[in-house]
Amino acid sequence: MPNAISPLAAPANEPVRPYGPGSAEKKSLKKRLDEMSSEQIEIPILIGGQEVRTGNLGTAVCPHDHGHVLATYHQAGAPEVARAAEAAKAAWRDWSELPWEDRASVLLRAADLLAGPWRDTLNAATMLNQSKTVFQAEIDSACELIDFWRFNPYYMCGIYAEQPSSPAATWNRTEYRALEGFVFAVTPFNFTSIGGNLPTAPALMGNTVLWKPASTAVYSGYYIMKILQAAGLPDGVINFLPGKASRIGDPVLAHPDFAGIHFTGSTPVFHSMWKTVGDNIATYRTYPRIVGETGGKNFVFAHPSADAVAYATALVRGAFEYQGQKCSAGSRAYVPRSLWPQVKEALLDQLRQVEMGSPLDFRHFVAAVIDENSFDNIMGYINYAKSSSEAEILAGGKGDKSKGYFIEPTVVQTTNPRFKLMEEEIFGPVLTLYVYEDADLEATLDLVDSTSPYALTGAIFAEDRKVIDHLARRLRHSAGNFYINDKPTGAVVGQQPFGGARASGTNDKAGSPINLLRWTSQRAIKENFLPPHSFRYPFMDEK
Repeated sequence: MPNAISPLAAPANEPVRPYGPGSAEKKSLKKRLDEMSSEQIEIPILIGGQEVRTGNLGTAVCPHDHGHVLATYHQAGAPEVARAAEAAKAAWRDWSELPWEDRASVLLRAADLLAGPWRDTLNAATMLNQSKTVFQAEIDSACELIDFWRFNPYYMCGIYAEQPSSPAATWNRTEYRALEGFVFAVTPFNFTSIGGNLPTAPALMGNTVLWKPASTAVYSGYYIMKILQAAGLPDGVINFLPGKASRIGDPVLAHPDFAGIHFTGSTPVFHSMWKTVGDNIATYRTYPRIVGETGGKNFVFAHPSADAVAYATALVRGAFEYQGQKCSAGSRAYVPRSLWPQVKEALLDQLRQVEMGSPLDFRHFVAAVIDENSFDNIMGYINYAKSSSEAEILAGGKGDKSKGYFIEPTVVQTTNPRFKLMEEEIFGPVLTLYVYEDADLEATLDLVDSTSPYALTGAIFAEDRKVIDHLARRLRHSAGNFYINDKPTGAVVGQQPFGGARASGTNDKAGSPINLLRWTSQRAIKENFLPPHSFRYPFMDEK
C-alpha cells in the first residue's frame, strides 16, 4: 500500500464562462440543448450500481414549456428503500476503509469531468428541467458543483491533519471514522450543485448514502449520478432513489441503520423529519446526525447614506434572478423615506428592461417557476396583495401558466411592516418593500430582526463606515450569510460558506470543513511507549 503523505494544493474557484455572442462555449451549449431537447430518456432507480425499474413513472418536463417531456423516471418505494439500505451496508466497509486519497480522487476526477466533457450536458439539463438562464445554470450546475468537488477533498485533507499533541513516551492521534449506517440525502430542485453536494459530502468522509432528489430535478440529478459513475464511484456508495417523499422518507427514517440526514428544503418538512427521528430514536443503532438548510425571508436594508442605484440593482438581481427561487433571495426590503424617490426610479427603470421567457433564448433575465403548485402559491400571495388596502403593486403582478409557469417580477409596497408578504416565505419573484421614516432607524432595525423567524441571508447598504459597523452589530444574529453593499445571493464555495440559523437550519455551512466534520465519528487513540509495571504512584511512598 502506498505510504506517501499526499497534500492537496489549495483549489481555485472554477472560472465562470460568459457565453458571449458568437463564443465557442455558447455554440457548444446551444448544440447540446438542441440534442437533449429532441430526445426523451428513461431514468431508472440506481441501487448498488444496478438499474431498477418499478413501472411507477413520473415525468420530467420543461417548466417554461410544460408540455415538453424530457424524461420519464421510475419512482422508488419501501421495497427499493430496503434494497438500497442493504446495498449501502454492503458497500460501507470497503468504502469507509478505503484510503482517503482514493475517495478524494473520485470527486476530483468528477470535478474535471464536469469542467470539461460533461459541462454542457449538466448545464443543459439544468436549463431545460429547472428553467435556469444560461448564467444561472453556469454558476450553479457547473462552477459551484465543481468547486464543491475540489474544495471538499482539500478540507478533508486539512481535517485529517488536525491531530492532538503528544507528550514524551506517548503518541496521541485522532481517527475520523465514517458513521455506522447510511446517510439520507434529500435535495431540492433549485440548485443542481446542492443535488451534487449533499450526497457526496458525506460519501467523501467514508459514508454510504441514500439520495432522494426533488421530483422536479430528477433529470439533472440523474446526470450527476452518471458523472460520478464515470469518475469511478463504487457501486452502492450513493444510491439514487427518485420518488414521492412519503414513500421514501418514511421507510428511510424507520430503518435501524439510518445514521444521518443531509437536507435542503422547506422548514415544515425539516420539522416533520426531525420529529420523526425523535420518535424513532430508540430504533437506531446510533444517534443520527441532523444537518439541514431550510427556508429564508431575506432582507435588504438601506441606510439613508446608501448608493440608491447600487441598492436598486441589488434588489433586482437579489430578488428576481432565477425567479426568486433561491433560499437566499431577497424578499423584503427596507428603504428610508429620504432615499425612496431615487430607489423607486432606478428600481422601476431596471425592471422595465427585464425580459422574461424561455431560458433557451439567452436574452432573457427571467424564466419560469418550477411547477404548477409553485405558480398557484406565488400568485396567491400576489392576489392577496392586490386585494389589500395595505399594499400596492408597483411592478409586475401578472402570471400565465398556459404554456409555461411564468410570473412577472413583482414589487409590492406595503404600509404595514408586518404585512403577510413581509413575514412569510414565498419562494418566487415577489419583492415586498417597506418605506421607513429616517428618524425610525433603530425601530426599523428591530423590525428587520424580529419580523421573520428565519435567519439565512441579509444585506445592508450604507456608505458611512460607523453606520456599517452599527448595522452589522445590530443584525448580527439575523443572517448566517451577511452582505455589505451587495445582494444577499451568490455565496461562493471557499469564500462564503453557506447556511443560516433560527428557522433557516442548523448552520453547518456547506462548502466548509464544518459540514464535513458532521459526517465523521472521531476515535481518540493513545499509545503508551513506556507503560508502567506497578500500580504505585510516588505520593504513596511517604505517610
